[in-house]
Amino acid sequence: MKLIKRAAVVAAVVVVSGVFIYAASSAKTSDKGYEFTRIPVTIDFAGEKTPLSISDVRERFDRELTVNINLHATTELVIKRANRVFPVIEPILKKNGVPDDFKYLAVIESGLINVTSPSGAKGVWQFMPETAKQFGMEVNDIVDERYHLEKSTELACQYLLKAKAKFGNWTMAAASYNGGMNGMDRFMEAQKVSDYYDLLVNEETSRYVFRILALKEIMQNQQKYGYALPAEILYPQIPTKKIEVTANIDDLATFAIEQGINYKILKIHNPWLRDKKLVIQPGKVYTIEIPLEGYTK
Repeated sequence: MKLIKRAAVVAAVVVVSGVFIYAASSAKTSDKGYEFTRIPVTIDFAGEKTPLSISDVRERFDRELTVNINLHATTELVIKRANRVFPVIEPILKKNGVPDDFKYLAVIESGLINVTSPSGAKGVWQFMPETAKQFGMEVNDIVDERYHLEKSTELACQYLLKAKAKFGNWTMAAASYNGGMNGMDRFMEAQKVSDYYDLLVNEETSRYVFRILALKEIMQNQQKYGYALPAEILYPQIPTKKIEVTANIDDLATFAIEQGINYKILKIHNPWLRDKKLVIQPGKVYTIEIPLEGYTK
């Protein structure tokens, strides 16, 4: 599965990596005014300990932590969005038996917004159309369920559970979300090792788990890294009601007005609606979310 990476990270690495140096617990200021932050002594992904005693592992984590601490605007926006998005993702992960840490995988995939990669991956979880269809999602010009947060999270859980069953641990499952299950298989077979931290893989997959770890560390310790945002500036959850639709909607703008909202608000809350109309096949039911009164502007 080939999924999007934040272009901003790639650009920032060149600038940031030569300026900020990290060592090993909290913030410290040098005699030249630079603020250095020591990496944590231990960290884990989904309860699986990251071997920071291995020099290249420690430095790869250090790189991603350094970059993301200093991507100020991007990291602040992710924290704001998480206040709205995580309460949707977390119970779905829990229901499916997928560790909570995988919500940070969604963070690095999309920044918690519906983006489109150059290769055609879409949504918060960045699924390619073929993969989405393979797992039973509807993807066409009228409806694209990759943009449906609940359904795409369910699909991500299916993939991750399958990967965990195949590789035996969550770290490799996470890596395979970027490198693909077959791709990780080929690396393991060629190098005769099975641990992600022992594999020599391509640049993107090599950085992938460490990017997850970095966002987890920052978002769980926001004050330590200078991101303790006041509650009032976080993006709030907007209460909605759900309407089941079984008949075609010829004009979504008219439908929106009939619901007491406008076309823009309808599309914001139902981004999986990709056209100006909704064509429904016999026996199909769609659920449309409408903001409750008082949350419609």
